[in-house]
Amino acid sequence: MLMPYCHYISWSQLLETLPLPNIKWICPTAPTRPVAVFGGFPCTAWFDVGDLSEDGPDDVEGMDASAAHVANLLSTEPADIKIGVGGFSMGAATALYSATCFAYGKYGNGNPYPVNLSAIVGLSGWLPCSRSLKNKVESSQVASRRAAALPLLLCHGRGDEVVLYKHGEKSAEVLRSNFQNLTFKTYNGLGHYTIPEEMEDVCKWLTATLGLDGSCS
Repeated sequence: MLMPYCHYISWSQLLETLPLPNIKWICPTAPTRPVAVFGGFPCTAWFDVGDLSEDGPDDVEGMDASAAHVANLLSTEPADIKIGVGGFSMGAATALYSATCFAYGKYGNGNPYPVNLSAIVGLSGWLPCSRSLKNKVESSQVASRRAAALPLLLCHGRGDEVVLYKHGEKSAEVLRSNFQNLTFKTYNGLGHYTIPEEMEDVCKWLTATLGLDGSCS
């Protein structure tokens, strides 16, 4: 199992502590770019963000570039290896966007999506372009079948002050209409960070979903 995890820097160290010896973690760091929600201040970000609501503008070009960057990291791996994408916050948004690109078979710009995904994990994130992506998946029987077969795990804290819980909950609701194998876990009091309980849930879910050896107790 190969799992790129779009993350903040400390996540790479955390992931290596999980009792998942059959998973190879690849932890790319987002490039530095101006972000509208921060007044245009440059910071590490996978794409530009102005508003997380359904009616907010979406940086499709930036999301395509981020999803392509992750896919390119995976495209040279052997065909018999199961591949998943996971992330936290904007990394989770990139993972969920990658899931819809995989289901539809194309990026937002129409270029083919090259990787076969087996699992998606998103922590404290949201689904960008939710309306247009939902319509694209529903417009194709092939995309609908791919979406229905792809396991997704979404986790979100009710106390998240950065990506509000309502955005994660709404994203899960939109995704579930097509991605029927979706698990949404809620954590009371959890802010925009992770806790051992959440990471244990991720570990158990990956082990069960992918048929991995090992214990996450």
